[in-house]
Amino acid sequence: MITDILTGVFVSLGCTLGLIGGLGMHRLDDFYARLHAVGVTDTLCSFFILFGLALQTGLSFVTIKLLLIFLFLLFTSPAASFSLANNAWQWGLRPKGTNSEPVSSFNKDAS
Repeated sequence: MITDILTGVFVSLGCTLGLIGGLGMHRLDDFYARLHAVGVTDTLCSFFILFGLALQTGLSFVTIKLLLIFLFLLFTSPAASFSLANNAWQWGLRPKGTNSEPVSSFNKDAS
């Protein structure tokens, strides 16, 4: 009974964070701000959902699989966000309100 309640709480928290990240992606007007809104919430969102599912399964092989899925997401999600932001910066997309120039190593015309 208590594990069912805790499962519901953690899955609900995860879904709420996912919705907040989606709302931030929809409402914010800059690519980098949108990426930040989603990047901050997605790892914690997946943790809450997977932890709630792990509570429901108990201590079993499925819990180990859920832990491995979370570890995979823990390392790949920030790497994907960095890759998107770095590629956008290299192609000349700058944050709104700044007039910054590209770093010389990213400049394609430099020799």
